[in-house]
Amino acid sequence: MNPLIKNLQTVLGPYANFAKGASAPALVIAVLAMMVLPLPPGLLDVFFTINIAVALMVMMVAAYMLRPLDFAAFPAVLLLTTLMRLSLNVASTRVVLMDGHTGPGAAGAVIEAFGHFLIGGNFAVGLIVFLILVVINFVVITKGAERIAEVSARFALDAMPGKQMAVDADLNAGTIDEKEAKRRRAEVSEEADFYGSMDGASKFVRGDAVAGILILLINILGGFTVGVLQHGLSASQAADSYILLAVGDALVAQIPGLLISVAAAMVVSRVGKEQDLGRQIVHQMFVSPRVLGIAGGILFVLGVIPGMPHLVFLSIASVLGYISWVLAHKVVAPEPEAAGDAAPVNDGEASWDDLQPVDQLGLELGYRLIALVDKTRQGDLLNRIKGVRKKFAQEVGFLPPAVHVRDNLELKPSGYRITLRGVIVGEGEAFPGMFLAINPGGITTPLIGTATTDPAFGLPAHWIDERQKEAAQMAGFTVVDSETVMATHLSHLMQVQASRLLSRTETQQLVDHVAKLAPKLIEEVVPKMVSIAVFQKVLQLLLDESVHIRDIRTIVESLAEHAATISDPAELAKRIRVALSPAIVQQIYGPSRELNVIAIDPPLERLLVQALGNAAGPALDPGVADMFTRNAAEVALKQEESGVPACLLVPDPIRGAIARLVRRVAPRLQVLAHSEIPETHTIRIGPILRGAAS
Repeated sequence: MNPLIKNLQTVLGPYANFAKGASAPALVIAVLAMMVLPLPPGLLDVFFTINIAVALMVMMVAAYMLRPLDFAAFPAVLLLTTLMRLSLNVASTRVVLMDGHTGPGAAGAVIEAFGHFLIGGNFAVGLIVFLILVVINFVVITKGAERIAEVSARFALDAMPGKQMAVDADLNAGTIDEKEAKRRRAEVSEEADFYGSMDGASKFVRGDAVAGILILLINILGGFTVGVLQHGLSASQAADSYILLAVGDALVAQIPGLLISVAAAMVVSRVGKEQDLGRQIVHQMFVSPRVLGIAGGILFVLGVIPGMPHLVFLSIASVLGYISWVLAHKVVAPEPEAAGDAAPVNDGEASWDDLQPVDQLGLELGYRLIALVDKTRQGDLLNRIKGVRKKFAQEVGFLPPAVHVRDNLELKPSGYRITLRGVIVGEGEAFPGMFLAINPGGITTPLIGTATTDPAFGLPAHWIDERQKEAAQMAGFTVVDSETVMATHLSHLMQVQASRLLSRTETQQLVDHVAKLAPKLIEEVVPKMVSIAVFQKVLQLLLDESVHIRDIRTIVESLAEHAATISDPAELAKRIRVALSPAIVQQIYGPSRELNVIAIDPPLERLLVQALGNAAGPALDPGVADMFTRNAAEVALKQEESGVPACLLVPDPIRGAIARLVRRVAPRLQVLAHSEIPETHTIRIGPILRGAAS
């Protein structure tokens, strides 16, 4: 904070905020008072000086700001300064007309100084100077600033939706957080409002210039009439007194108006946010030795022409030539990166900077696939990845980490690799410009192309060119481009590895998000009843079994109900599954109320309950376990081929153990307990797993 403002706040004490809030209304009241109440010449001098000082301050602020929003109050400042100048014109007009016959000092020392010293006491010269200033202000500066403000306002409003979409895209990609996104959205809105206000406020400057001309004419005619008719002055005496005062008054008001107009033009024409206007001009105009050298050379040629002022031209040409030579021979400092490459830190010794963090989720591309992420070459892979992350967050219930995309020359030219915490979880090949025709099953139509396998689901497929695309679609193949192949593979692996994607960071972000929606609920449970570590483990156990955690309120409420008596994360996850059973069943079967399930033969079921239902009991025989898992995988495959969800119904005590047993051989086979079937649904027993292979 400015020390002066801080000292004033200390002096004013409890009235500091009141004083700051009352400053603008007080200024408006003072402006109205100047229009109505007669002011002595001494007070006019004070106000004219303040007017000039304020105009200089406004122009300096406009020159040193880095972006237009740094001076967001400028439209209001423009209005208030215009009102102040007009009120001073009214007050000075009153004094000039009433006391102008007494001499040039009737309206104060400031107007007298402008009338005598600036225009030499010659009102004709003063009129010409005033008209020139009006032309500069009205025709050149104000007209240009008004047009720039109009175009800037239009472009700012047109670009507003795109900028907001860009902020949303960055938020979805995980490059910024919610707080930064809100700040950027507010900045976009403020920028549009600012340029809209400047478009209207520029009319103040234009109107001020017109008002200056009219006030001058009124002062001249009125003063001449008053001097001749009321005070009996001759025409020359009236002209010397009143016209000189009128012109001086007009110049005193016009010069601050010109400064304000220049400030308005600098604000609306500001481009860039890294440097102030002065630094920008110097950096962009006086850094090129070629430009300065050519300009100096032209001045030198003009200087040697007979009849030209040789001394001036040749002197300036010499200065420009010298600056150009200095810039051309200036030693350029090496970039920090280049210096670092040439001289490694610590003479090659290892440091903590050598430890690069492992990517939470990474996508490595061969060199032929780099074009897929290059937007200049119509690469759409990055947008697809953003869509995958957004869909994952909407379906699963938490925001996954950002995908770090980079090239890897060790891969095949068309190969790609998906990593999770540095571990390879998926690989494949994609061919830009070609299409993958996937056989959903039962299609025997031959295709001309390279036979392969769909990397996401393992279905038979062919890589075909664009000429075969339409024929493949007509035959019933699912045809997708290379970007879709990679995005689908990534999406599938993210779904499968959802529990590993939920790190402590994502868990804390999820807790913070829920705290905004239901602060009391999350405050009572996490971390008071359940620690962040236990909460993370419970969510990971649910995600391991493909249970989405979108209904986070139900999960937290269930924790609040059971956490007081149960501390085991597995047992808590079991209770939460019962609470989420309608959502789990809907996730598997959709809206259907009849559940076609796979059952276990009663003798085999009793054996499994005896072996797995009690941790202290006998373990399951390896042969029985192998036979059971193989039968379960076969039955699940048949169910999927017939278009029916593969779901195994088992008793409650062994649900968790069975789910872990079949997960490796049949990852898409869902395992439900009897207590997880909602009362609104009915069960229809389908295939039965028996104790021997049938």
